Amino acid sequence: MRRSPVHPGNLRKQERSAVPGGLFDAWPAISAWSDRGMSRIDLVMIVRDEARCLDRCLASARDHVDGIVVVDTGSVDATVEIAKRHGAAVHRFAWIHDFAAARNAALAASDAPWRLVLDADEWIAEGGAALRAIAAGIEPFIGLIPVTSAFDAVGGGVEEAPSWLPRLLPRGVAYAGRIHEQPQSALPRRRLPVAIGHDGYRDAQKAGKAGRNARLLELALCEAPGDSYLRYQRGKDLELAARFAAAAPHYLHALQGCDARAAWRHDLVLRALFTLKKLGRHDEAMALAEAEMPHWSGSPDFFFALGDVLLDWAATRPEHGARLLPMIESSWLRALEIGEQPALQDSVRGRGSFLAAHNLAVLHESLGKGAAAAQWREREAALRASGVASSN
Repeated sequence: MRRSPVHPGNLRKQERSAVPGGLFDAWPAISAWSDRGMSRIDLVMIVRDEARCLDRCLASARDHVDGIVVVDTGSVDATVEIAKRHGAAVHRFAWIHDFAAARNAALAASDAPWRLVLDADEWIAEGGAALRAIAAGIEPFIGLIPVTSAFDAVGGGVEEAPSWLPRLLPRGVAYAGRIHEQPQSALPRRRLPVAIGHDGYRDAQKAGKAGRNARLLELALCEAPGDSYLRYQRGKDLELAARFAAAAPHYLHALQGCDARAAWRHDLVLRALFTLKKLGRHDEAMALAEAEMPHWSGSPDFFFALGDVLLDWAATRPEHGARLLPMIESSWLRALEIGEQPALQDSVRGRGSFLAAHNLAVLHESLGKGAAAAQWREREAALRASGVASSN
């Protein structure tokens, strides 16, 4: 059975503020800006030992920007040579254990009115040709772009989850935060019709960064122990190391202080449910689910995770099975009814379609309902084949 996966897809630096709904919210036609002149855009990056993937990143962006600024924090591989081969202006920055400081050094090296911020393990998947028109002749804003992270799912396979992140910045905006840094600005946020892919949290890539992130998060929390966002990020770091007992207090602290409109609250709630389940604290998990349910009526992920908690509870308390099994089925049916929601921050692809159908097939098999299980297997296969990516 496909349990609610522990996905690093959203180790991403989630936008702290709320974001609007809709996949690409009523973006004005590109032609509306075509006669206003083009604003220059620089690709601005910080890198270190990124020879594995830097060529892919720069090749995806090179034709859509006017310049490339790369700040290297100490590479010993071919990173600098690759950047120069793409025509990048390469600058050196001594690493001081502060991502915002490095980001701001990179921004300071560009004089372009607009800056596209990418990491080396990302690439422009679609929409790059729209960037110059988007930035031409309109008032400054912070551009939110969906970064879809691939991650290795529990039990095999690769799954994906998007995070809407602030990646197109006007000149004058700077970052704050030792880790999981954020651009500091009161400018309006706008979702853009551009898509970024990311593979840095595949199992083969993430191991080398885990210790570094843990050290920086501990330093940041020493400086700001009450910061709910940092607590959330530290909880994720511990959860991904299977240190659930250590992660839970951070999640619960973050839930108390997190603004209900924060874009990262969806992921926080799902991770807290998963962690409480892993600790066998089902009563707490269900109390949290009951309190949060009114806020997530349109989230397939919430109901997918709820079914997972209920299933684990039923496994540990078989005397309650007769009461819990219909609730488990209802949760996954509700996830299917909602359907895929790619515009929802950190919504894992499949939880509103083939993953929920898979779980329903396994559930019916475990109950000896072979015919129903076969129907759900057929539904799962059809949903996988269709590549469904929007709500029903």
